[in-house]
Amino acid sequence: MTAAEALTGAVRAWLATLDDVQRVRASFPFDTDERFVWAAMPGEREGLAIADMGADQRAAAMATLGAAMSERGAQEAAAVIALEDVLGALERARSRAGWIRRDPERYWFAVFGEPGAQGAWAWRVGGHHVAIQVTLDDGAVVGSTPSFLGSNPAVVPEGPTTGSRTLTGEEILARDLLTNLSPEARAIAVVDPIAPPEIHSGFGARADLRSVPSGIRHEDMTAPERERLESLVRHYLGRAPDDVAAAEWGRIIDAGLAPITFAWAGSDEPGRGHYYAIRGPEFLIEYDNTQNDANHIHAVWRNLERDWGADALAAHYGSHHASGS
Repeated sequence: MTAAEALTGAVRAWLATLDDVQRVRASFPFDTDERFVWAAMPGEREGLAIADMGADQRAAAMATLGAAMSERGAQEAAAVIALEDVLGALERARSRAGWIRRDPERYWFAVFGEPGAQGAWAWRVGGHHVAIQVTLDDGAVVGSTPSFLGSNPAVVPEGPTTGSRTLTGEEILARDLLTNLSPEARAIAVVDPIAPPEIHSGFGARADLRSVPSGIRHEDMTAPERERLESLVRHYLGRAPDDVAAAEWGRIIDAGLAPITFAWAGSDEPGRGHYYAIRGPEFLIEYDNTQNDANHIHAVWRNLERDWGADALAAHYGSHHASGS
């Protein structure tokens, strides 16, 4: 079964559990600006919240997440959601205002258009540190980005789960690459001794590339360095189901690995503020860990051509109009 088939079935099954009022809250036209809205901060989203679902409906909603992502990706997203309880407890213990908003039920699921094998539609889940959306057209996934996951705390500092991490590969693989760069390559890759306080590309419908650094090019690395960079890229793609990730990697290969760049800013010491960006002709990856004493991760993967399925949908409907369909 393809990812598109699995997600279509899961979303239809979830919608079937909803009553009329819930379905109205969860459903939007495909051709609406709301489809392009996403955020990483806590706060209200459009759609149907976990808090407003019964037990069976929640299970069905989480099954859509499982179909939209790889097994690892879905586990990480679910762990980010569960981390809200940990963050709330930490903030309450420190008498921080606003701790009550940390709630694993404050995540919203939404569907745009009618799920099926014909036509375009999309699915989304959003809430604090989770922004995942998938766009489909005629039974195929045509967009799986923006894809954002975050983690606060990155490493749990106290309590029953002390030392546990929700997101690991994003930092571990990047540090492995940085540590194993030659001195000459490292001098090019490290663009700033101070890490920015947030990812540069922002949270708009289109990624803002103006301040995203470049660093060292793939073609200027040694073979082992290139392999490490490719492993890091594929880790982000691996949030998606296998067939979607393979198609994304194929497009990256087709666009060429040579111009892909890796840039690092900030400290190379664990526990100190750090940031990196990977830029390719068609994609961007950004990671930042500076907030809360460098124990707060933001990590985003964007396809600069196919966020929201944009180029694929434009090509599809352009050819249909051109042929008079």
